[in-house]
Amino acid sequence: MAIFNTQNTWAFAFGLLGNLISFAVFLSPVPTFYRIWKKKTTEDFQSLPYVVALFSAMLWLYYATQKKDVFLLVTINSFGCFIETIYIAIFLAFATKKARMLTVKLLLLMNFGGFCLILLLCQFLAKGSTRAKIIGGICVGFSVCVFAAPLSIIRTVIKTKSVEYMPFSLSLTLTISAVVWLLYGLALRDIYVAFPNVIGFALGALQMILYVVFKYCKTPSDLVEKELEAAKLPEVSSDMLKVGALASPGPAEIAVVPTTASKCICNDGIKAETENGNGVKNGTHSTSAY
Repeated sequence: MAIFNTQNTWAFAFGLLGNLISFAVFLSPVPTFYRIWKKKTTEDFQSLPYVVALFSAMLWLYYATQKKDVFLLVTINSFGCFIETIYIAIFLAFATKKARMLTVKLLLLMNFGGFCLILLLCQFLAKGSTRAKIIGGICVGFSVCVFAAPLSIIRTVIKTKSVEYMPFSLSLTLTISAVVWLLYGLALRDIYVAFPNVIGFALGALQMILYVVFKYCKTPSDLVEKELEAAKLPEVSSDMLKVGALASPGPAEIAVVPTTASKCICNDGIKAETENGNGVKNGTHSTSAY
């Protein structure tokens, strides 16, 4: 078997492009972990997104080993396992005792116990194409489950009518990544690769639509800060935005506001009044320079 399947030109092209995009996405949390290393503390960051991202990469890597001519799927998920392991190691080095113990429990439960159980059952109870189908189904099921995170962020945007905490560039990048891997799956005629990225594309497109709809609306900053302080929400890594999609589990972190509905000030013009005949305008213009 050749390392690269150059006979399927489209699959090779989309796979190579997907590797390049996903490689950049995997590296996007580097500033976060440089900050953790420099300050010697994890602050309010959580390890769950990186543990889940590692588990996702492990599952897809195992699936790729059961298929032919998917070397580009192996390369990106191998790199994903490597870089996510480094992130988790840095987190463990500087986390509090409570956070460290929680991370270790998650690793033992999910990445060791869960993955070993899947590995043993598939290796001994299934063979050939049946094994690949079972593993592919597990990968798809896990991917669909973790899409709960972007749904919660979308709900937050709708309720607050603010896109301040949903960067358009991130949504665009992840949508493009989903499209590329979707096309890669279609070129290979692999439903297990294609299907999760259909969902990823749909959610990414929805996020961009919401951005266009609410980009001229801004929740008053004092109310946002008050809500954040009251809820005491930690920064949530946007790994969870796309961790379920193929080879895209590593964007930089974003903060998420609580889902309490807030009053929105929209760009519906400038209100002016004349006081004492002096022509002094007292108005507000709420266009957000986001």
